[in-house]
Amino acid sequence: MAKIRVLVVDDSAFMRKVIKDLLETDPNLEVIGTARNGQDALEKVPQLKPDVVTLDVEMPVLDGLDTLKELVGKYNLPVIMLSSTTKIGAENTVIALERGAFDFISKPSGSISLDLHKVSEELITKVHLAAKHGIKKPLSRLHKTVLNQEKSEPKKKPELLTWTRESSLEKKAVGALPDLKLKNIVLVGTSTGGPKALQQFLSNLPRFDHTALLVVQHMPPSFTLSLAKRLDQMSAYDVVEAKDGDLIKGGCVYIAPGGFQMMVRALNHQKLAIQTTQDPPRGGHRPSVDVLFESAVSIPHQQLYSVIMTGMGKDGTEGLRKLQQEKKVFSIAEEESSCVVYGMPRAAIEAKLVHEIAPLTQIHVVLQRLLKE
Repeated sequence: MAKIRVLVVDDSAFMRKVIKDLLETDPNLEVIGTARNGQDALEKVPQLKPDVVTLDVEMPVLDGLDTLKELVGKYNLPVIMLSSTTKIGAENTVIALERGAFDFISKPSGSISLDLHKVSEELITKVHLAAKHGIKKPLSRLHKTVLNQEKSEPKKKPELLTWTRESSLEKKAVGALPDLKLKNIVLVGTSTGGPKALQQFLSNLPRFDHTALLVVQHMPPSFTLSLAKRLDQMSAYDVVEAKDGDLIKGGCVYIAPGGFQMMVRALNHQKLAIQTTQDPPRGGHRPSVDVLFESAVSIPHQQLYSVIMTGMGKDGTEGLRKLQQEKKVFSIAEEESSCVVYGMPRAAIEAKLVHEIAPLTQIHVVLQRLLKE
């Protein structure tokens, strides 16, 4: 198997060497060159022809964001951003993900991280994923490709759950459901490719004042606040990073804070609140989609919906299984054609826990139809 060719771009000579040495601990990776800034990188790309680029966010001469634009737009290269955890670093990383970066790595201790080895496994994994999945083609072109493939090789359709709204609104022994101001809770889980997917999903979803969304995006501390602020600018909903004790209100989106597990708990008088803890990671994740989904079992009255979008692994599947056993929840999974990484949605689909599969461009349409009913 041919080695994955990587170009390392960082303004620090020390960091270039550290990143190179870490990557080359994997025998399937080869660092074919390094660059000291964006301009240097763009001059070397045509000569070196890398498969993947690791790119520092903050650099002189030509910074990471401007360099990313050329790498993605002109050369169609998958890019892993390396970012410090500073406020500016986090904000620029979120913008970079919107603009086409495949994923990012948080430097553990700032621009010059002597302890970068702490994230070496994550870095190597993401380089492999970037090389495998590359840059997603436009959805229209993908659909044409899928259509042509299906003409010659019809695929077996996944088995989906059936849904009737009447069964989801069963009356309690005490009588009819109360008249709630907050009628719907939408639980969303995503990982690799998620920030850009959330941007498209939330910017297109009309505001429903009787609906709240709770979102788990796999991200470390400090980055989720920047993500929430960025999404708030693009959405008709009020988007915030969730805090322990927040009362859940309609018309709001709550982003799970990095480094915490986020859960929902029922209070008196039909009110719901956010609970955040530093319980151990689940499946390596904190926040975890499974933890959020499982906690929603305690919701007494509101109608539940779940959305699982792009991401590697299977976070969300076991939580959804437990939730389906206890509650009636309509489940949506992102279609393979629009996923950056088709891991989390595939796991839920293969577990036969999904009611509807939709490409990213249509998830808000499906949800809008349900929320109007």
